Amino acid sequence: MNSVIQKANRIIIKVGSSLVTNDGRGLDHAAIARWAAQIAGLRALGKQVVLVSSGAIAEGMLRLGFERRPTDIHELQACAAVGQMGLAQIYETSFRAHGLGTAQVLLTHADLADRERYLNARSTLTTLLRFGVVPIINENDTVVTDEIKFGDNDTLGALVANLIEADALIILTDQHGLYSADPRKDPDAKLIQQGRAGDPALEAMAGGAGSDIGRGGMLTKILAAKRAAKSGAHTIIAWGRDSDVLARLAQGEAIGTELTAQTGHLTARKQWMADHLHTVGQVVLDAGAVQKLTLEGKSLLPIGVVDVKGEFGRGAVITCVGEDGRAVARGLSNYTSAEARRIMRKPSAEIEAILGFLEGPELVHRDNMVLL
Repeated sequence: MNSVIQKANRIIIKVGSSLVTNDGRGLDHAAIARWAAQIAGLRALGKQVVLVSSGAIAEGMLRLGFERRPTDIHELQACAAVGQMGLAQIYETSFRAHGLGTAQVLLTHADLADRERYLNARSTLTTLLRFGVVPIINENDTVVTDEIKFGDNDTLGALVANLIEADALIILTDQHGLYSADPRKDPDAKLIQQGRAGDPALEAMAGGAGSDIGRGGMLTKILAAKRAAKSGAHTIIAWGRDSDVLARLAQGEAIGTELTAQTGHLTARKQWMADHLHTVGQVVLDAGAVQKLTLEGKSLLPIGVVDVKGEFGRGAVITCVGEDGRAVARGLSNYTSAEARRIMRKPSAEIEAILGFLEGPELVHRDNMVLL
C-alpha cells in the first residue's frame, strides 16, 4: 500500500495541542522546527501545504498559570489571546529558517457558514498558496462562543480541506493511528492500516475524549475524515512524533491509518452544490448563454443574462434558467442581485467601470457551477 500523500498536490496538515505543547509543558520548539523542515521538503516537491495547528489555548494556560483546562468561556478566550502570540511567533521563526513565509488565519464556524465570508476565506487561502506562503490556521478562540465553535481542530482541518478542495488531510496526533480497540487497555488491539472514510464500523472502534490539554479524541478524527471525504480528500491519521513522518508519507510509505474517500473531487463538489444548497434567486439567460453553459462548458458572463429574479448576496447559490423557464444550471454568484441587475447585458470589460470594483469577469464561474 502506497501513501495517498505521494500523489497529493494540496495537503492539509493538522497538529494537535499535545504535540505542539509537548503534552502541556510549553511550546515544543524542536518538534515545530522538525515539522517546518518536513513541510519545506513537501513544498520543494511542488506540494501546497496548509497547516492547521492547535496549541494557542494550551500555551496560554501555561503562561497564565492554569493547571487544568478552564471551562469558563472567557477564561478560554483569554488563554487563546495570550497563547496565539507565542504560537504564531514560533511558526514564523521556524519556517523562515527554510525560506518560507507564513500567514496567520483565524476562523470560526460562522466564517464558513456565511457564503460571502466562506468565499473570502477560500480566496485568501488559495492566493496565499499561489504566493508560496504556508497558511497557519487555528480556530479563533478569542472570539468564539459555544454557538460558533468548531469544537475541535480535527473538524476545522476537514472543513478547510473542503474549503480549498485539498487532496489529502494529515492528522498528526499522539497515537499511531486508529486501533481495533483502545491499545492502552487491550494488548490485543491492532492498528487499522486502511479503511474507508465514513465506514460506521470505524466510528465504533474510536475512543472518546482526548486529554486535558486538547478537546479531540480518535472519534473526532474519524468524523473529520468522513467530512473531508465529502470533497474527495483522503485522510491519514499518524503519530506526530514519528521520525520524518511527513517526508516518509510523501515518499509513499504507508504510516498510521489511511482512510480513503470514495468520491472524487468533481463528483463530490457537484453533488454538494446540487443537493445541499438552496437557491435564493434566479438569473434568466439568453439562448447563446444557455448553449455556452450546457454545450461548451463555459462560465456565465453578465452579457448573457436578460433578467435577475429574487434578492441574493455575493456567494449565494442561484439557479440559471433559460427564457423558457427551464433550469439549466446552479452555481455560486460572484455578485449580489443588485449588482447583477446593473451589469446584466453588459460586456465583462465594463463591470469595473459600472460597479467600481471587479470580483471577476464572470457572474458564475464554471468551477462553481453544476449543470442540471
